[in-house]
Amino acid sequence: MNAPRSPRVTAVLALLAAAWLAGLTIPPALLLRSRSAWLEQLDRPEAQQHWDEFRAAMRQQTGRSGPVQRKVPKSAEPPLRVWLRDYVWLAIAAWVVLGGVLGLFAALLVRGALLAQDQPARDGDDEKQNDRDAENTEKRKHDG
Repeated sequence: MNAPRSPRVTAVLALLAAAWLAGLTIPPALLLRSRSAWLEQLDRPEAQQHWDEFRAAMRQQTGRSGPVQRKVPKSAEPPLRVWLRDYVWLAIAAWVVLGGVLGLFAALLVRGALLAQDQPARDGDDEKQNDRDAENTEKRKHDG
C-alpha cells in the first residue's frame, strides 16, 4: 500500500510534469510559428544567389591541395530551405519522442529521490535486521 505523499512532494511532481510538457510543446510550437517567416526569407532571390555563390566558391576550392578538401554541395537549394520545407515534421517527431523519453526518465529519477527522501526514518530497523542475519548465519553453521 502506498503511503500518503506530503504536499511538498506533490507540488514538486506537478511542477516536474508541467516543465516536461512545456519542454515538449514549446520548442516545436516556436519552430512552426517562425517556419513560414524563415521560408519567405529563404525564397528571396538574394538567398538563392548567396547559396549559388557559395557553391561556386566550393567548386573552385575542390581541386586545390591544402589541409581541407572541399566538396561541392549537391543541392541546388539551401539546406535550411529543404529542411524547413520537407523534414520539419520528422524533426518535431524526433524531438517529441527523444525529449519525451529522456524527460520522463529524468522525472522518474527525481520522483524516486523525492519519495525516498519523504519516507519516515526506520529508527534502528537496520541494526535489528543485521542482528537477525548474524543469528541466522550462526544457526546455519551449526545445523549443517
